[in-house]
Amino acid sequence: MSEWIGWLATAIFATSYFFRNPVTMRWIQAGAAVCWILYGILLHATPVIAANLIVVTLAVLTAWRSAALQGPVKQ
Repeated sequence: MSEWIGWLATAIFATSYFFRNPVTMRWIQAGAAVCWILYGILLHATPVIAANLIVVTLAVLTAWRSAALQGPVKQ
């Protein structure tokens, strides 16, 4: 099962590059990092967990900051 989570994380991360909006891309990358964290936990791979905790934190913070600077979404 852990192998599938790793492949899912890879697919999610790769898919993020198809989004033009940087905020959307970062949220998707944060989701992929969460999958990588779960993968790392299942494998007991501390470096994978630590690296992706950093990635998810930075992705969420920069997405939040960018969204705040852009203002409300126009419909």
